Amino acid sequence: MADPSTLTGSQDADAAETSSVDRTAIYRTIAWRLMPLLVICYVVSFIDRTNIGIAQQGLERDLGFGSAVYGLGVTLFFVGFILFEVPSSTLLARIGARKTLVRIMASWGAVTVATSLVQNEITFYIARFLLGVAEAGFFPGALYFLSRWFPSARRTRMTAVFFAGVPISGVLGSLMSGSIMHSFGGVAGLADWQWLFLIEGIPPLVLAGVVLLWLVDEPGQARWLTPAQRAAVRADLDADQRRKGDEEAAGGGHGGLRLALRDPKVWIIGLCACGAYTLANAVSFWTPRIIAEAGVGDVLDLGLFSALPPLLGIVVMLIVGRHSDRTLERRWHAALSWTVAAVAMVALSVSSGSVIVVVALLAVLAAAHYSGLTVFYSIPSIYLGERAAATGIAFVTSMGSFAAAASPSLLGFIQAGTGSLALGLQISAGIVLLAVVLLLLGVKASDLRERRSP
Repeated sequence: MADPSTLTGSQDADAAETSSVDRTAIYRTIAWRLMPLLVICYVVSFIDRTNIGIAQQGLERDLGFGSAVYGLGVTLFFVGFILFEVPSSTLLARIGARKTLVRIMASWGAVTVATSLVQNEITFYIARFLLGVAEAGFFPGALYFLSRWFPSARRTRMTAVFFAGVPISGVLGSLMSGSIMHSFGGVAGLADWQWLFLIEGIPPLVLAGVVLLWLVDEPGQARWLTPAQRAAVRADLDADQRRKGDEEAAGGGHGGLRLALRDPKVWIIGLCACGAYTLANAVSFWTPRIIAEAGVGDVLDLGLFSALPPLLGIVVMLIVGRHSDRTLERRWHAALSWTVAAVAMVALSVSSGSVIVVVALLAVLAAAHYSGLTVFYSIPSIYLGERAAATGIAFVTSMGSFAAAASPSLLGFIQAGTGSLALGLQISAGIVLLAVVLLLLGVKASDLRERRSP
């Protein structure tokens, strides 16, 4: 049996070595190793999820799909997403983030390619539902992956970088989708929207192989870190768990989905996610339609104008995320961002129809949405313990997805019934403001205590 004094001396030496390591350099190395690939995967994910907005004109022209059909198709994506989000994330905790991301990307790439074969409303609905099933678990899986590499005080910044994939996808996806439909329509007897799904379904299939070869699940498996660097990261992550009171070890806190669901704050965060996803749908799925209603008819111009709002969103999102990390404040950063977004939605509903005014308001809406979403999704991983993180984030995401499932059909039927999205935008703004009130009243600052990372 080892001499206790020898063990103590060894532990002190390890602690001294760990404390002497340059944390900033370590996390910079990790970020450059992991984040570019994760962001690219998220960009491709959102392009394949939202390219239906640009394809809508072609589907309406060739298959007669109106706003109601389009809205129901978007809704069915989220139905599949909801049904398989928690099961997918439960599997994540068993097989690891890397294998989960590979499985998801290969599946959604295959479904996207198959969407080019849609012939009527039924096959369109099936394709959208299966895409939701395929993508389920990617978002919470990626956030869970980040929680295994970055302590909470550094994670919001990385979450902001990850969320940059959303506005980047808005820029690149709109430009690429508009260009594909403009250039390939009629080639080899295929319609422009068929080429869109064929071409944009290939990248996730390639990326699945890249993820399998490039990523590892946790710092202990990273050969590109030194032993001292791996120990320093592990010490930071362990300190995060100790600050949460070791509830999992005691079995009395947030150490699993069942225990997490007993906490009313988890439900409050989930209801707040309903507002976040209602806002996300307005930005991601309806921007092309709003711009088209302002008088932009050409598909290439539509893609160009749709790409402009996310550009502002990228800059503002990174600034807000960085400021939130510096101040370690989450609630007000999210609440103020959502409030600005709600005001922009109301303004859009009563705008004169000028393309310049509409695009400017959409830019404000996009910037506020991305900023609020980035900060908001740092809250569950700070509040929940490590074992609850994967399933807890998935539960919050699933609750938000109920709103995401309902709002497209609501807006689609309002559009079909009134000829305008104005009422739908106003209702959506009201839902977002309710989420602001819930966040500020239901989640106290004391629930989100963090310490600054070394």
